[in-house]
Amino acid sequence: MRLRILGCSGGIGGNLRTTSMLLDHDVLIDAGTGIGDLSLAEMCVIDHVFVTHSHLDHIACLPLLVDSVGFMRDQPLVIHATDETLDILRQHVFNWEIWPDFTEIPSLHQPILRYERIVLGETVDMGGRKITPLPANHVVPAVGYQIDSGKTSLVFTGDTTTCDALWEEVNRIRNLEYLIVETAFSNAEKELAVVSKHLCPSLLAEELCKLKLNPKIYITHLKPGEIELTMQEISDCVGNFVPKMLQNGQIFEF
Repeated sequence: MRLRILGCSGGIGGNLRTTSMLLDHDVLIDAGTGIGDLSLAEMCVIDHVFVTHSHLDHIACLPLLVDSVGFMRDQPLVIHATDETLDILRQHVFNWEIWPDFTEIPSLHQPILRYERIVLGETVDMGGRKITPLPANHVVPAVGYQIDSGKTSLVFTGDTTTCDALWEEVNRIRNLEYLIVETAFSNAEKELAVVSKHLCPSLLAEELCKLKLNPKIYITHLKPGEIELTMQEISDCVGNFVPKMLQNGQIFEF
């Protein structure tokens, strides 16, 4: 199983792209601006998108993806998300006002887009690739994901702040090899992190104290202009772990 990081930034500018990850060739985890670097041929074979939550940096290119390649496909693109997130996408994105409702195009019987409900803790088996929604604590309904190849697992927290339930589930994953965890703000912006339900380095350190396993840890969602500062603060705050910055274009094989 191969996971390619298409975008992992908390913003845009220069070479920065927002959150999106390509699992093998046909499954996306989130649909931020990183999708825009894919070719039409690469986009055309994506069959499934697993969305962590509805914020723009995680769905920005989803409407454009559907529009760009939908009519080249012979089956609907399937969006997997919680009921709450699907409701937000229906009401506020694919609503004919912001973007066409592709669940009705070209017809109700042969749509370009289809929604599939996911439930916290219930695994979706994608041909032996097991994707399980994990708890997250954000300002909108949100999940993280465990991606299990059968041999090893990778966890992506999505956007979250302090969340005991997340670490309880993570600590049960005995084949955990990689942990991708957000840290959106520097310590000087801790109050903003708390209000917006993100992590800063000091909060990350508190959360990692709950981790009983020893995976390789990568930091995502760093804000433009604060990348070096935040990574230095993480290095200073985090004790037994040595987190690395997630890189656009990075590939995990597991």
